Amino acid sequence: MDARSPANGAAVVARAWIDPDFKARLLSDASAASREMGFDIGPLNLIAVENTADAHNLIVCTLCSCYPRNLLGLPPDWYKTREYRSRAVREPRAVLREFGLDLAESVTVRVHDSTADMRYMVLPARPEGTEGLSQEQLASLVTRDSMIGTGLPRQP
Repeated sequence: MDARSPANGAAVVARAWIDPDFKARLLSDASAASREMGFDIGPLNLIAVENTADAHNLIVCTLCSCYPRNLLGLPPDWYKTREYRSRAVREPRAVLREFGLDLAESVTVRVHDSTADMRYMVLPARPEGTEGLSQEQLASLVTRDSMIGTGLPRQP
């Protein structure tokens, strides 16, 4: 488990950005799509939620710290704190601002609560100006926080 890292999830996101058929499969069944790329996520029910111009997704586990470790590696320490777990649900915009993400009021913020049987990952919106980049170059733009929803991908 220690060898797993956000780079695995970033590879999945980058493929979804360049392959519309894979993106559709990822949004339909993220567990199967991840396995298709060779990632062993075990019996995990993984759900991918897509960020768009109108909607931003934030992942939390209010009971403990359920996290898609098989695909993203170990969770950050702050993800496991009681403060994040409670505030992400009560005041998600304030939490996002503390991470440096100030979304327009017109953007709907959706909070997804992971469980022992079900985990979420965010499919962040592809940054503008990345049309000519390779899958590997795109993957280098994807951050762990962008797959949790507390951040955005890097700009090229």
